[in-house]
Amino acid sequence: MASLLDENLQYYFTQLNEAEKKSVLLMLKTFLAGRSNTADHISIEQYNKEIEEALEQAEAGNYITQEEMEKQAAKW
Repeated sequence: MASLLDENLQYYFTQLNEAEKKSVLLMLKTFLAGRSNTADHISIEQYNKEIEEALEQAEAGNYITQEEMEKQAAKW
């Protein structure tokens, strides 16, 4: 048996025109795609290691400035 919420969603969804349905469907897909998956999580140790490596790269001069990044992005 469908919940009241499910029934309301179905009722209102059927009231939409095709363009509105496509828009709502895209929104729902975006919501679901944005969910965090526990498989994507890393340990605090891995996180700290990646931060350390990034700091070492910056200290070694292996970085680009914001201005350089904007120039590169403008080329795309």
